Amino acid sequence: MSSSRPSESQAVPGAEQFNTTHWSVVLLAGESQAPQADAALENLCRTYWQPLYAYVRRQGHSPHDAQDLTQEFFARLLEKRYLKLATQERGRFRSFLLKSLKHFLVNEWVRGQAQKRGGGQKVFSLDDEAAERSYLQQPSDQLAPESLYDRRWAMTLLERAMERLGADYAAAGKRSLFERLKPLLLTEGSSESYRELSTPLGISEGAVKVAVHRLRQRFRDLVRAEVGQTVATPAEVDEELRCLMAAMNG
Repeated sequence: MSSSRPSESQAVPGAEQFNTTHWSVVLLAGESQAPQADAALENLCRTYWQPLYAYVRRQGHSPHDAQDLTQEFFARLLEKRYLKLATQERGRFRSFLLKSLKHFLVNEWVRGQAQKRGGGQKVFSLDDEAAERSYLQQPSDQLAPESLYDRRWAMTLLERAMERLGADYAAAGKRSLFERLKPLLLTEGSSESYRELSTPLGISEGAVKVAVHRLRQRFRDLVRAEVGQTVATPAEVDEELRCLMAAMNG
């Protein structure tokens, strides 16, 4: 059943490559003019902006105002006005982003410049409608803005890993296998569920179990790789994973 596994050439970057992760490159920009820093920061922002939008919405802002505030925040962030905060606490991108957003929102309220938000300019295109749909799907249990931010961050991270996993299997010509096994990715499969899959896949029940095990292992690797892009050192990955899983289960 080794054919059900994506090629080894698609292996997840290891700890020895942390010097080139997105957040490490951005942190380096605080000490020198790293040419890749702007692209790395924008990549991170594009990937993880929905948790920011959810935080702003939970603060009581309307969808339109939340969109404008999020865009204006990015405008200032990408101009490096807040990068000095990152160099003060060489920690997780998630924590840096929320601290910077809180600082930005306080300043916006003090200045009373709501009518000038964004200046009619978008820093980059964001799917505002998707962000609002995602926000409305969150539990209406008055989860604190910070807790909602962490939960949405964790969900985004898992979604990113899932997308990469599907792309890996598709590239290996095994998209159909991925779609059939995906329901068992995050659940404990029963003997019956493995048996039901064995017939359409044309393999034994034992082979299905092996394929699911490999799928889960690959997914775990991709989740770790995704987390690795948002922390400064390999040592922070496990702690960040624990925090995010707690946010999902909280």
